[in-house]
Amino acid sequence: MARRRQSSSRRYPRTARLNELVREIVAEELERIDDERLGFLTITAVEVDPGIEHAKIHWSNLEASDEVVLEVLEEHRPRLQQAVNRQTHMRRTPILSFHADEVARGANRIEEILRDLDIPEDEAPTEADGEDTTDADTDTAPADDDA
Repeated sequence: MARRRQSSSRRYPRTARLNELVREIVAEELERIDDERLGFLTITAVEVDPGIEHAKIHWSNLEASDEVVLEVLEEHRPRLQQAVNRQTHMRRTPILSFHADEVARGANRIEEILRDLDIPEDEAPTEADGEDTTDADTDTAPADDDA
């Protein structure tokens, strides 16, 4: 009896596939909405619960305040919800909720702090300060062991 091949989707959990699908749908729909109040909004991740009742949409934004972005996302939630429903063909569509991505915010804060550091020019690290990784013997010809 021939052994059935497992599809690649079986090795990839359903919720993980659904997370990525919902992320793509929401991101594409937000591009279509083209609301200037959103600025440079990025959908960074989606977490759909195992019961497929709720989906947390994580986002980051470089321009607008979190309050404004959250307000605009909530304003467009019905349209985003419809897009997810229409494109996933699921019996039940998870209820979307929006959350600022704390990881992206932390990374931006670290970059901000590093930019604001006042390092004098003479103390700033340069390429010459790094370890010398070149082999000292690479400039000389190899020794002839037969001589």
